[in-house]
Amino acid sequence: MRFAEALRPRAPISDTLHLRLRNIYILPTRFGWHWLAGTALMQLVAIQVRSNGTLLLSFVMLAVMLLAMHLTHENLDGLVLRCDQPATGFASQAVAYPLQISSRAPRLRLRLLPEHGEPVEMETLARGTTCVRFLWQPSTRGLHLPNPLRVETSAPLGLFVCWSRWQPSEPQLIAPARRPGPVRVLMPKTQQQGLEEWQDLKPHRPGERLALSDWRSLAKGRPLQTKQFSDPAPEPLLLQAAAGVEREQALEHLADRIWRLHQQGEAYGLKLDEKLIAPQSGLLHRNACLMALALA
Repeated sequence: MRFAEALRPRAPISDTLHLRLRNIYILPTRFGWHWLAGTALMQLVAIQVRSNGTLLLSFVMLAVMLLAMHLTHENLDGLVLRCDQPATGFASQAVAYPLQISSRAPRLRLRLLPEHGEPVEMETLARGTTCVRFLWQPSTRGLHLPNPLRVETSAPLGLFVCWSRWQPSEPQLIAPARRPGPVRVLMPKTQQQGLEEWQDLKPHRPGERLALSDWRSLAKGRPLQTKQFSDPAPEPLLLQAAAGVEREQALEHLADRIWRLHQQGEAYGLKLDEKLIAPQSGLLHRNACLMALALA
């Protein structure tokens, strides 16, 4: 395996990787080298002692190794890997990068090995298209490509390792790291139905409180009406960077506050430099705010 890493090929950048003869590499594993050495040793012993049985066994071992090379290569040949649409992540945290793997036949024991990331083990891969995710950890905000990826297999016998390398070309949006801290919040006032300020009249309905009835208009011969009141209520929050905080830290504080407000289902807006995102709620709005922070 160390020898295979020394001969590491360059990872091509593309949104699709079609594994075929020209981009698949294969070498014996450590177990394979031991198997080959054992085969050669048996050949020498058989020639020295003139043992036909030992010579036959050495040829069988060599045939098994050649068959394993063909089957291991076939286990990877024909796979198609495509970039999926990656979700927004946060810097300094493990984020998931999605892929689609298409296969014309079932496969055995495949591994996805991202550089500086967690390996993904697949004991079996069904025929058709399978969605998988691998984890990687970006260190800074912005639009980033994930780490280069190595796809490999040593099935079925473990005598050979067959691999290819790939750099997915679909960038992933990485927001600033979430760090709790001070955020400037603007809360303008508006009016909503309540019990503080008389706003309007409406026809009285049976069951409504008589204390809210407009008896003065009734005394003038008009139909009985009910008073409608309003009280001040806060508008959705408008977030800004806190004054006196270093810019990168302020962006991290905003990212944390946006994430928390989204988890609570509240509406909020964002004012960043000259850019204003009106208060809303929902996943698309959260991603728009995080994109503004990531690219600020």
